[in-house]
Amino acid sequence: MALLTMNNIQIPLMQSVTAFWQRRLLQIFILELSTLILLMGSFANMAIAQNKPIDSELLSLSIEELMNVKVITVSRNPQKLTQVASAVFVITQDDIRRSGATSIPDALRMAPGVQVERIGTDKWAVSIRGFNGRFANKLQVLMDGRSVYSPLFSGVLWEQQDTLMEDIERIEVIRGPAAAVWGANAVNGVINIITKKAADTQGVLLSAGGGSFEHGFAGVRYGGIINEDTPFRVYAKGFTRNNTASLSGENNRDQWHSARGGFRVDHSRGIDQLTLQGDVFFNSNGDKINRAVLDLPTIPVNGYRGYEEGGNIRFRWDRAIADRSSIMFQTYYDRIRQKILPVVDYDAESFDVDFQHRFPLFDRHDLTWGANYRLYHNTFFDTDVITFHPRTRTNQLISGFIRDEITLIPDYLRFSIGTRLDHNDFSGLEIQPNARLIWTPDAKNSVWMAVSRAVRTPSRAENDIRINAAQIRDFPGLPALPFPILAVIQGSHNFNSEKLIAYELGYRHQFSPRASVDIAGFVNDYSQLRDASFGALSLSTGIPTQFLLPVMGNNQASALTYGFEISADWKPTDKWRLQGNYSFLQMDISANSLTKRFDPITSGADKVNPQHQLSLRSNHDLSDKLEANFWLRYTSDISYYNIPGYVTMDARMTYKPAKNLELFVVGQNLFSQNHQEFVADFLPSSLAVIPRGIYAGAQWRFW
Repeated sequence: MALLTMNNIQIPLMQSVTAFWQRRLLQIFILELSTLILLMGSFANMAIAQNKPIDSELLSLSIEELMNVKVITVSRNPQKLTQVASAVFVITQDDIRRSGATSIPDALRMAPGVQVERIGTDKWAVSIRGFNGRFANKLQVLMDGRSVYSPLFSGVLWEQQDTLMEDIERIEVIRGPAAAVWGANAVNGVINIITKKAADTQGVLLSAGGGSFEHGFAGVRYGGIINEDTPFRVYAKGFTRNNTASLSGENNRDQWHSARGGFRVDHSRGIDQLTLQGDVFFNSNGDKINRAVLDLPTIPVNGYRGYEEGGNIRFRWDRAIADRSSIMFQTYYDRIRQKILPVVDYDAESFDVDFQHRFPLFDRHDLTWGANYRLYHNTFFDTDVITFHPRTRTNQLISGFIRDEITLIPDYLRFSIGTRLDHNDFSGLEIQPNARLIWTPDAKNSVWMAVSRAVRTPSRAENDIRINAAQIRDFPGLPALPFPILAVIQGSHNFNSEKLIAYELGYRHQFSPRASVDIAGFVNDYSQLRDASFGALSLSTGIPTQFLLPVMGNNQASALTYGFEISADWKPTDKWRLQGNYSFLQMDISANSLTKRFDPITSGADKVNPQHQLSLRSNHDLSDKLEANFWLRYTSDISYYNIPGYVTMDARMTYKPAKNLELFVVGQNLFSQNHQEFVADFLPSSLAVIPRGIYAGAQWRFW
């Protein structure tokens, strides 16, 4: 493939390319929508299961019933929330709907201990218990058990992770290491986005709306049955989101257009459950580079646009042999193409096979073991900012795990121990053990503790990348220089895994069927964290004239972090639910003092992550037809970027004139005209403020 650089692209050509991709985006969405309508017509004569809406039923449940919701992410097997020896928070579909969140990262703000900061229209920084950044590298993220963590950059591209929000059943957020179950990179936590079964999405759903920042959005879903054992659904969605503005009020030209479609088919045959699921998407997005940090003549002053497209397909087989005996097999293929010149241009694909077997051993042992194989192939095309050597790589990950759940005293004391062995191409064999103990003296109280080891394996970027990263006009210890310094980050084949030993303690108490509290504390001891060393200054030969400062990664940093999270749930009345949580985080980083200017994700993390976070939500059914939902949030200052703390509120009012019709209006970030949340750390995007937004819409359901 011929490589295009900004040196040979003229402005008229760029405008035509932008117009081309905008037309293509519209064509894709129209094609998906037309295909869906045709499918709806084709299956119209089939019987549709008579399912009633479930999205608003959770408010009618007591706190006791909500605490008994089963989660699967901690052990890969269903467990009651009250019996889990881990810091777990579940975001339900009802929570998502009432919050007015239009993206998965925005919905994650509801969970304690999770730091969600918006960088721009299509960019977020999401992490748990610290080390946040555009590519936060200590968080494992799953979509229905399918990992979306990228080993190319060690992180998650949140703009690529989406689905019809109404199709999400729940989001399970695990705070703390889960590497013994989910492998390398599940260091500070795991987020598992679980979508509904096809049987739970029968009928027709139509939603549409728009407003100030959410310019326009539309979604359509149809669920039917092929036969009584085989329900299915198909969906399509699209949206346009407005540009953000810079601190000076200039347009950042990061407007985001997106189209996505997919399907799911479930089939039951005796004790077997089969699932086939797939999605395709296309994003058209843009950005402006902060020229005070990176000033390359090939980067357009007025910003640039590009695209992302991709898709995935997943097959899963579950066999329920008995209550404590089951087999699971899952495989998936995923492909991503991203081209946003002059910054990134790559093609990546992955293939994954996962197997798990659970069975009882004697009376008190519940054993689960499994194996996983993942192949990741990518090609990175040189750009003016980033180059990789070699250009193409294929990496493999092979792993196995075993976990034993031991009943020491029936109904009172349970102990689990397990480990996972991962072998990767960069750091070799990694061993990640874990031990957990939970004591439930009665139905209202539970105390748990855990000790875990987890590692964050090197990414391909940390081995093979070269980045023209940042311009510096004054450097500590050096006199004033006639030319700026361009920091050039270079990969190192000697970079090793980052390691964590974590100690956790938690307590849950249910005051009554209407009130409960959940407290979790932790101490995390990190070693061999990423740091950097500096090479010798040299003078560039091209234009503009500047000094080049090589920056190479090493594993000489360490950190000790500690904190706690409290979440409370209270239902004053049957139609009113209050939820609140508070998070405290203290980070002490030991690293090269000069590195703190270049690596906010690790070396400067103690000043990048907010020390205090507070969330208060009120969900109130004023009548059978009218809902009022309010969400107040506080985030303390981020001193590294000189971002002050802020308080904001979202609100959603819903009116249901008919059983299957819902009208809503949502206000976001209501307390100020705009506020800054974060700064792009990997690539220096123009600083952005997140605006106040108001949008309205409607949703129709037909059964």
